[in-house]
Amino acid sequence: MDQNQLQFIVSQFDIKGTVTEVKPLGNGLINDTFKVTTAESDCPDYVLQRINNAIFTDVAMLMRNITTVTTHIKLKLMENGETDIERKVLNFRLTKETGKPYFKTTEETYWRIMDFIPGAITKSEVNPESSHDVGIAFGNFQAMLADLPFELGETIPNFHNMEFRLSQLRDAVKADRVGRVAEVKYLIDAIERDAEEMCKGEQLYRQGILPKRICHCDTKVDNLMFEPDGSVLCVIDLDTVMPNFVFSDIGDFLRSAANTGREDDENLDNVNFNFEIFAAFVDGYLESTRSFLLPVERENIPYAAKLFPYMQAVRFLADYLDGDRYYKIQYPTHNLVRTKAQFKLYESVKANEAKMAEFIAKQQ
Repeated sequence: MDQNQLQFIVSQFDIKGTVTEVKPLGNGLINDTFKVTTAESDCPDYVLQRINNAIFTDVAMLMRNITTVTTHIKLKLMENGETDIERKVLNFRLTKETGKPYFKTTEETYWRIMDFIPGAITKSEVNPESSHDVGIAFGNFQAMLADLPFELGETIPNFHNMEFRLSQLRDAVKADRVGRVAEVKYLIDAIERDAEEMCKGEQLYRQGILPKRICHCDTKVDNLMFEPDGSVLCVIDLDTVMPNFVFSDIGDFLRSAANTGREDDENLDNVNFNFEIFAAFVDGYLESTRSFLLPVERENIPYAAKLFPYMQAVRFLADYLDGDRYYKIQYPTHNLVRTKAQFKLYESVKANEAKMAEFIAKQQ
């Protein structure tokens, strides 16, 4: 988009200052993001984003979720006597005409603006120290939202629903669209052997034992903002914030951060579970969730660590059998390689299950 188009979109929002420039910011995979610079030193700069409504099909619900969550977090920070609150939670601007936190163009694109947090930095390195910070930060995020009086919608329905993901795989096996089922029957059988156990979350929920919480559902170190001294400022990228089991925020981080190999590593000897990363993350997470975490949630953290590599193996294999229509691939067997790597990680996590349970039992 050219500057005139971008400037027009920015002008629809109730912001302060004179806009001097709108230029691309970062390289996000889902939303197009721009830095909006203002001329006045006493006015904030802003972040403009185009919302990917192909993925987030109900933009009104998406933004209602986000503004509900950020408003509640602001109140919690105020109750806790925090200072510099505008740097510790995202602040979205409303449109001048409709008062909504998003603007829809005549071309059916959707946009939002939030305040830019000056001086804040992001991290991408994963080590025990940063993993501990992530555990504390996302645990605090859940804790602040544990008493949210409003019901949020699912921005991506069934996103982390294991039963749903298995049903997708079984449909792909039955259809066998590209004739690949026979070659991977051993993988299908291995997945099916543990299928009932890996649906424990949904089973416990139906029994009324396991609650759903407000979770981030995309927990990685990149989705935190830090002060230059390394302290966490706030959680960002809130599009996937929705009701889910706490297992989502635990397992999703560990699936990538505690993998000693790559997600698509062809050498399975490289792929193992990094227990040190697990221990650092869980130590921080348990520290910040004492106020609400139930014994059933705490005891099933090893299940959460297993669940996400298993779920991702199921998703990659379903796409492979379906002709690679969802995930982008770089070569014909890419999704099969991904499946094998994720299943190897799952098996490595399983081998550490007793050790994980022992570690959690010792945490007070």
